[in-house]
Parts: sequence; C-alpha cells; structure tokens
Amino acid sequence: MKAKKRFKLALLGTDSLRGKEIKNVFAQKKFPAFDLEFFDPEVEEEYSKLTEFKKEPKVIHGLQEDALAAMDLIFLAADRETNLAFGRRALAGELKAIDLSESFNDRLDVPLLVAGVNDGKVRPEGGLLVANPHPATIMLAPMFDRLRSAFGVAKAVTFVLEPVSAFDDPGIQELASQSVALLNSHTPKKKVFKEQIAYNILSHTGPTDERGFRPDELRVAAEIRRVLSSPDFPLSMSFIQAPVFHTYSIMTYAELDRAAGIGDLEAVFAKSPVFKMSPFREGVSASSVSVSGKDEIFVGQLKTEAGNPRAAWIWLVADNLTRGSALNAFELARKILTGKAV
Repeated sequence: MKAKKRFKLALLGTDSLRGKEIKNVFAQKKFPAFDLEFFDPEVEEEYSKLTEFKKEPKVIHGLQEDALAAMDLIFLAADRETNLAFGRRALAGELKAIDLSESFNDRLDVPLLVAGVNDGKVRPEGGLLVANPHPATIMLAPMFDRLRSAFGVAKAVTFVLEPVSAFDDPGIQELASQSVALLNSHTPKKKVFKEQIAYNILSHTGPTDERGFRPDELRVAAEIRRVLSSPDFPLSMSFIQAPVFHTYSIMTYAELDRAAGIGDLEAVFAKSPVFKMSPFREGVSASSVSVSGKDEIFVGQLKTEAGNPRAAWIWLVADNLTRGSALNAFELARKILTGKAV
C-alpha cells in the first residue's frame, strides 16, 4: 500500500498576530498528516528562539533558503519586506505560498481567495501564490454570495466597525495603555491613532480622498467585487474605528431584487457552515465580546423594512484573526494541497 504523503509546511512570522493565530488553528484543527516548521527573519543563531506547538517546544529557525525551498506550502505572516521577497519567489514558480499579510492583494495576477466562494480558482501544480483578503472581505463576500444567489442584490451599503488589532500589536497596546491611563486620571498617549481611541469612536484614522473615502474602504469594496467576479456589484462601504481589541462588527443595508422576510434570510444563512445564527430576539449574542476567538461568522440582528419588502438590515460579527484570517488560510491550504474543501 502506498503511504500517504506527509506535508511539509512553514510559517514565516511566528510572533505576528496572524502568525500566532494560524499556528493556533493548526494545533486545534484536523488536517492531513503534516509537519509545521517555524521561521523568523530576526533569528540569526539556530536554537536561540523557541515557540510551542501542540504543547511541544519547537525551534524557530532563521530564513534558511534550502529548508524553505523544500516546503510544500509556506504561510507568509512576517514583516512586509520578507513577505514580498518570498511571495515574489512563489510568483516565479519556485515556491507555494499563502500571503496572510495583504502584501499582494492589489495584484491582479495573484488570486484573491475566500474559501467556499471562489477557491475553485486554485491551481495546485507548479509554483503558486494566493492572497488572503482583508478580514471584512472574508466576512462579507460569503454573505453577498448567498444573498445574490437567493434573492439578487440591487444595492448594498455597509458600515464596518474596525478593531484596533487591525493595526497589529501597536494598536492593541495603545488601546490598553490609554484605557489604564484614563482610569487612573492620566493623560493618554497617542501614537498609532491621531485621536484618543479608548472609550471613543473615530470616523476615520487616516487620510481620505477628494470624496472623503479612506483608501482601505475603496480597496475592500474592490476586493469584494473581485472575489464575487462582479465588477459592477452595487456596494458602498464606510469604516469606523471602534475601541475594541478584536472582531469586526458589520451592519449592512441591502436592497434585494426579490422580497425576503426574516425567516427567508435566516434560512439562507443556515445552509452554510461558515455562518452561525444567533438568537437575536433573546439578546445581543453576536457581539465583539461573545464572538472573539470563535470560528464562524455570527449573524445577529436581522431587520426588514415595513415599507419595502425587498430591504433588509443584517448584522455580522466575526473574529478578524480567526475567521477573518487564519481559518480562511487553513481552508485554502487544504484546497491547495489535497484539492478538497474543508
């Protein structure tokens, strides 16, 4: 009997937020037989840095070219320069890699994939580079894909409440330190955000264009259209910076082509394992606190307009590091290596 292949996987950027989460997912989820090795561009001396995986100590290696060339798949979660360097090698056909850092999301020659929506574009032979979309894209593309299939979508307006972890560890540390400072009647220090973020909500966190939109608002809308293979998908969106550590909370107003009641909407989401309906009539169970660290995209409150049977409001919440990054990459990895969906 032919022995089953044991896959060799590598993670670049073990200590980044995305790196820690993909490591955690592989430690907990079932995957075909594999070995996962860890690499960090800052490691100069072998055995000088360790991590833990499945309750076992593991060495974090420096960027060993020979070892990485032998890998079946590499997860790029390091600094931008390192991700770009190894991503370009994958584009040249030398490696297979999944970019978790959004370094290649604007390149049309790099497939931008959401598992279960457009992952049929994976071509496993030869070198390969695919990109994990923005967490909001990973949440919204499956929702719009299902709404479009069931009812058609004539118009969509989305408000995205963004967590400080979108700015990695510096964003998390700033919210934490400002919260402590204010509770102790001290003046909070500002570095990542131009305005105080603790106990506050910001309409925007950076420069806007002549129409008032941030570049990432336009980029995510473009990503969603690209994942849906619908350049004219009628979507407008706005990001709002919220004082929460993790999870994206998203409210969408959608005008559908056909009338849909709350029960019809619930039935559409119930058919997909990526969504989890929350009993919103009984309480606010789909919130940043309750959803943090969970696998699914939680569907909270649903509302339909009395004067327009085709209009609906949909509340989604999902962890940006778990569902919005690591789980999508995990599912894409299975598709790339085995040809099978999760």
